[in-house]
Amino acid sequence: MLDQQVISQVKGVLGNLSTSFTFVVERSLACAKVKEFSSFVEDVASCSPRLSVEYRNGKDFRFSILRNGEPTGVSFRGIPSGHEFTSLLLVLLNGDGQGRNLPDAALLQRIKALKGDIRLTTYVSLTCTNCPDVVQALNIMALSNPSISHETVDGAICQDEVEKRNIQAVPAVYLGDELLHVGRGTLGGLLEELEDHLGADTTSGEKVEHSFDLLVLGGGPAGVAAAIYAARKGKNVAVVAQRIGGQVNDTTGIENIISVPLTTGSQLASDLATHLSKYPISVCNNRRITHVDFSGPVKRVETRGGETYLAPQVIIATGAGWRRLGLPDEDKYVGHGIHFCPHCDGPFYKGKNVAVIGGGNSGVEAAIDLAGICRHVTVFEFANKMKADDVLQQKLWSMPNVDIVMSSQTIGLTGDGTKLTGIDVRDLQTEKERHVALDGVFLQIGLQPNSDVFRGAVEMTPRGEIVVDNRNHTSVKGVYAAGDVSTTPFKQIMIAMGDGAKAALSAFEDSLYQPS
Repeated sequence: MLDQQVISQVKGVLGNLSTSFTFVVERSLACAKVKEFSSFVEDVASCSPRLSVEYRNGKDFRFSILRNGEPTGVSFRGIPSGHEFTSLLLVLLNGDGQGRNLPDAALLQRIKALKGDIRLTTYVSLTCTNCPDVVQALNIMALSNPSISHETVDGAICQDEVEKRNIQAVPAVYLGDELLHVGRGTLGGLLEELEDHLGADTTSGEKVEHSFDLLVLGGGPAGVAAAIYAARKGKNVAVVAQRIGGQVNDTTGIENIISVPLTTGSQLASDLATHLSKYPISVCNNRRITHVDFSGPVKRVETRGGETYLAPQVIIATGAGWRRLGLPDEDKYVGHGIHFCPHCDGPFYKGKNVAVIGGGNSGVEAAIDLAGICRHVTVFEFANKMKADDVLQQKLWSMPNVDIVMSSQTIGLTGDGTKLTGIDVRDLQTEKERHVALDGVFLQIGLQPNSDVFRGAVEMTPRGEIVVDNRNHTSVKGVYAAGDVSTTPFKQIMIAMGDGAKAALSAFEDSLYQPS
């Protein structure tokens, strides 16, 4: 099933395995794709003498992975091809102590502290770009804690199960029979959800303090630029972030970084991580900031899990997240009719009617993508004209199955308790209200600053942006802010990078005049 070029590449990736792994395949010979799926597993196993295959009778087709004869807790139903092929290779590399994404000591301690016998199942689409992050994070947890098992299920070959569970968005993670998580996710975020649901044994956890010259809070373009510029000035720097790349990870095509004609969000995030690794910067990933104290000369930043970071200077670069409508029942229908990513969840609406709320670049791009899948797409824009680039608008207006409605405010959501069935819309010019029956809605109404944890610590605008001057100083001495979380105008990757660099240079210049 794998062509020779791919097999050659995989042999290079797995060439240094020191651990033996066995693919234990449970299959039914009545399965329509049993030969194709078996060939896939055998081709992967042929790439290293450390890999072998065992067959057992079973239902449909699934395989689990043993490490030196012992269960890893990781299994796949169907075959992890497409975007999930990397997930399979990383199980082997991570299980051998190699590869990326391995948790540091603090995260590993939290994973091991989870309580109970934990059975996780993730339903994916092999074309979903967000699914691998969730799958890989949960596989790492299974590899790290023998009480955790995780099965990845290709929803395309388990349609009856998908329909029974009314899954309308991927990745969809189940804890036993309970829906735990829908949509994009990180190791840190998923770990928090499990801690909230199951509890954790914290009796053995030690409170740890880390001291640095400068803390950068956030790992997006602004944060990475700030950290690199500060490190180049000789500062002992730490980046404390939920994920390197930040919101960039959720962006597809990027064409406006000067000198880089085209890249993707995932590639840019990877490039940012690579650039960080070229400097002696402590990268503390998968951390959620829970409390800050900027009142003294030494600033304190606390994260979930009991870690405290100390430094005389802090640059806040936590970026922004998807803005919600703020309507009743919105949370109930997220993943069940309300979505944010057209690339991941659009395929569930093939031949159906959907709406995109928001007429900026992201909204128009989403509508263009959905128009190729759905029967009909309606774009609702709050303003009286579109804000998207002209080239995108021209393409959208040319599509026959798209309607664009200006001066429209979404004022209500309707559903049957399990899935969204429509929205209520007000015409802002006539004040007339109407109901629009829909199968799904994709929200593209901009971003909201990730600044809640800093409320009361620094001055903010009413919408939550941290107020900065032209050198990125906040209202507190020693604290700076940069990028989308700040009042710096125009929320763009290029501007965030420059803003982060400027904040680092301001911090360095200020430190020259600080009394020793």
